[in-house]
Amino acid sequence: MSALKREPYRAALRPMQLELVAMARWLRHSGRRLVVVFEGRDAAGKGGAIGAVAERINPRQCRVVALPRPTERESTQWYFQRYAAHLPAAGEIALFDRSWYNRAGVEKVMGYADPAQVAAFLEQAPVFEQQLVDDGVLLFKYWLCCDQARQEERFRERLCDPLKRWKLSPVDLEARSRYAEYTQAREDMLAATHTAHAPWTLVDFNDQRRGRLTLIRDLLDRLPDTCVPPPDIELPPLQGAPQPERYGVLQPLPPFEA
Repeated sequence: MSALKREPYRAALRPMQLELVAMARWLRHSGRRLVVVFEGRDAAGKGGAIGAVAERINPRQCRVVALPRPTERESTQWYFQRYAAHLPAAGEIALFDRSWYNRAGVEKVMGYADPAQVAAFLEQAPVFEQQLVDDGVLLFKYWLCCDQARQEERFRERLCDPLKRWKLSPVDLEARSRYAEYTQAREDMLAATHTAHAPWTLVDFNDQRRGRLTLIRDLLDRLPDTCVPPPDIELPPLQGAPQPERYGVLQPLPPFEA
């Protein structure tokens, strides 16, 4: 299948984003809470997928959770504690750019967690997620897939583009030689945590635009089909002619000259 071009992609994305805005309105109306976990290969396209979901939703309602490495204090807490602090309240959406599943992926492969810690996580994660679901949280877990050749292309692009260089970390470079290990870690994770109450969904992200559309369509199709009409808002005519800006204490900067 050929790569999806920009214009067809934007044309397909717009109606889905309208549905996402309607979804957010329903969440606010109903008080439901939505958590979407984005996991996957390095350079698979998690950031772009999250951006496509969040782009048109009120940022006060929809938060992206991308946590840095744990502090010394956080490393002594209950493992799920720092993630639980970012769970949504009523009417809110939390999009996790990586999540508690770091322990089953990068921490396992890179040796940041020992086998006993990984085993404990794989046993506890389904219980933690069962508690979330039992409390009414809508939980969706996506794992973004891409072939190693495509991953290499994206690493090279990051290396050559000063605006993307920040995305290329030492952990990414080490991941290049551990592709098979990450595959095995993913399979072990799926075997332990793909449950009826919190199933995983794998999405092909070799074509990132097509992958975003696939993921968003799946998310929308699995949510309750509940329509909440937007509020009626009227803009009455201004009383008088529109007024230009006026300045006293300070003046604006001179306009940029291209």
